[in-house]
Amino acid sequence: MTLRRPWARRIAVGTVSAAALVALAVPAEAASAATSTSATATSTAAAASSADVDYDTWQKDCQAVMDQALPALKQRIANTKPGEKQAIVFDIDNTTLETDFGFSYPQPANEPVREVAEYAQEHGVSLFFVTARPGIIYSVTDYNLEYRGYQVSGLYVRSFFDLFKNVGDYKTAQRVDIEKKGYTIIANIGNSATDLSGGHAEKTYKLPDYNGQLS
Repeated sequence: MTLRRPWARRIAVGTVSAAALVALAVPAEAASAATSTSATATSTAAAASSADVDYDTWQKDCQAVMDQALPALKQRIANTKPGEKQAIVFDIDNTTLETDFGFSYPQPANEPVREVAEYAQEHGVSLFFVTARPGIIYSVTDYNLEYRGYQVSGLYVRSFFDLFKNVGDYKTAQRVDIEKKGYTIIANIGNSATDLSGGHAEKTYKLPDYNGQLS
């Protein structure tokens, strides 16, 4: 894979992005022990424990998961039921955006995920983004996603009171809200167990977080 940023050969996990506003506002999510109730695709490297994450390796592992997701999503989209409104729910940090690798603002898109998102949105699927980022940076987050090519049908950020809730419970509640709007969530994509726990998605796809080393 050709690197778009040749200098990003190796980076310590947890390094703060130069986009200080975004980085300071993104809370760490503790991984839960919850097991997804739907089919979950994982890369073999996702369970590896490492002090450092190599950018090339991370991209390869993300691509491996999306290579499993895309054929299934194509088939599901092709079998859309009459009147059905399909949606995919995405996490943001180190899922749709390169939070721990993007030393600029707007932060770069995570290309393997954006490719899947682009296929979905080109075929009428709505994209929703559920993040643990606080509401104070709603606007910069929304702009970043749109700037990188994501068509945002809905962006859920945490209110002040949400900050005191379990992250997994908070994210599940947002998917319930999306379903209440009449959408069928055909996939839920994230890199943390808290992104995927709680159900309310036909399938889940977990990107690598290397035992919580990536936010």
